[in-house]
Amino acid sequence: MTAWAPGALAPRPGAAPLPRMLAAQTVAELKLVLRNGEQVLISLVIPLGLLVVLITVPFIAVDGPRADFFVPGVLALAVMSTAFTGQAIGVGFERQYGVLKRLGATPLPRSVLLLAKTLAVLAVELLQVALLSAVGLALGWDPRGNVLAVAALVVLGTAAFSGLGLLLGGTMRGLTVLAAANLLWFVLLVLGGVVFPISAFGAAEPVLALLPTAALSSGLRDVLVDGVGLPLQSLVVLVVWAVLSLGAASRLFRWE
Repeated sequence: MTAWAPGALAPRPGAAPLPRMLAAQTVAELKLVLRNGEQVLISLVIPLGLLVVLITVPFIAVDGPRADFFVPGVLALAVMSTAFTGQAIGVGFERQYGVLKRLGATPLPRSVLLLAKTLAVLAVELLQVALLSAVGLALGWDPRGNVLAVAALVVLGTAAFSGLGLLLGGTMRGLTVLAAANLLWFVLLVLGGVVFPISAFGAAEPVLALLPTAALSSGLRDVLVDGVGLPLQSLVVLVVWAVLSLGAASRLFRWE
């Protein structure tokens, strides 16, 4: 029989360290994303199918090789689908079903929850980028440019769209979020430079260039097609969106 020293089994109440909280919550959020069939469909299947159709079916005219134009645009769409649409819908229904209310009763800070959701999204995007890049290369894509610049654009784009998704999902009911997120996804798909160059919209181009989807897709094309080292305008636009959206989400996000 084991003899324990006096005080060895004394309880030690208190929250876990923040890094351990973040790691555990990130793993949990990643599992939830991968188990959600609708989010996987939005995140992986739709961008992959759209990329194949846009490159192989010439119903939209573009300057230069089709793969060079559409692969960066669909990469931006994939980031938006995962970080914004999927995130907003998931958070909206988590609030509606009382999941976040229960998390709010734990020592988990709101900032750690938001960061964990963003990191889980970023992990899914690594898979998206790998799959879309592989398909693009198979269809004749010839990328160039700085990998670090691409990584910076993807990370900032993820932060911007994640902030918007958390803001939408953290302030509206599930069904309302479902409708609003899908509507905004379609609008940004059309106006964000993914399938149509924003120059095709004439006088509206300067305004559309300020959209996060346009900034991300244009920045990726600048790097991957033109070999630009650092697309400053796109980076600045994404930084502004990230700061504003994450700041608003941290202030307005509700547990229930």
